[in-house]
Amino acid sequence: MSHAIVVSEHGGPDVLHWQPRPLPVPAPGQVRVEVTCTGVNFADIQARRGGYDAGGDLPFVPGLDAVGMIDRLGEGVTGLEIGQRVACFPVGGSYATHVTAPAHLTYPLPASVADESAAALTMLVTAWNTLHQAARLEPGETVLIHAAAGGVGHLAVQLARQTGAARIVAVVGSAERADFVRSLGADEVIERQHQDFATAVTALTNGRGVDVILDSIGGEVTERGLTCLAPLGRLVVFGHASGQPAHFTTPTLHRQGRAVIGYSTGNLRKVRPERLRPSVAAVWAALAAHQIKVHFGADFPLTDAAHAHLLVESGQINGKVLLRPKL
Repeated sequence: MSHAIVVSEHGGPDVLHWQPRPLPVPAPGQVRVEVTCTGVNFADIQARRGGYDAGGDLPFVPGLDAVGMIDRLGEGVTGLEIGQRVACFPVGGSYATHVTAPAHLTYPLPASVADESAAALTMLVTAWNTLHQAARLEPGETVLIHAAAGGVGHLAVQLARQTGAARIVAVVGSAERADFVRSLGADEVIERQHQDFATAVTALTNGRGVDVILDSIGGEVTERGLTCLAPLGRLVVFGHASGQPAHFTTPTLHRQGRAVIGYSTGNLRKVRPERLRPSVAAVWAALAAHQIKVHFGADFPLTDAAHAHLLVESGQINGKVLLRPKL
């Protein structure tokens, strides 16, 4: 018997229910993983609320990524073994004691990478790909990172520093979070309650703007970002936490060689899954070399997923929030 958190109706954290279910059976080309830990991504919260395509049709199991031990192989699977530690992008959600995952979206874990760090798989790959695949960050460039103390943001700050960014500007929600991102390598920190980030960036860069913006907010934040993007700059939109669309005109894009680029790890999983494997290898190597570190804001049993969601929604947590089927 397996158990999972199931969402049968959209709503608040109280719609997350712990339920028994039969052990999933891997289809051909899949593996089954006994989960040791998973974690909360903001996409899980949006899916639970409704109106976000990560959740699928009701009822569904939330969650994007999981870590654990392979305990069964589907027909035709090669290169993976029963008993192997892996991280994966499961079929049908990760808030469960057992999940199935396509073999091509299952990644063996080096001994030097802890289960807890690997449970940030989506955040790690998103931070890496927004900076390297989408923004094509080069040493010596300047970077602005929104929600810099959050899951993706705190990793992007470290990766930008490791890549050789000349100046990293972090946008956060409080003084406590400002101290946190400074400790990770941010050069300048903007507290969004007290400063307009676009005005502050324009002043910090003597009117030039920044070369790269990582934007998980959307809406007005995206629009304001375009006012402080340098010539030849790249604004990467990889989320819409505001729930609002952005509206902008295109003349300044072609006149100054600026670009607005969309990125989604979920979309890559569907249409170009082969592009993820090099990124996973890169973040495993960065973790093993202690070039980056996943910071954990909280650790909950999976049965307490509702409290984990409340904490993430509060906006007061730094880093990754873990969920464990067994504590």
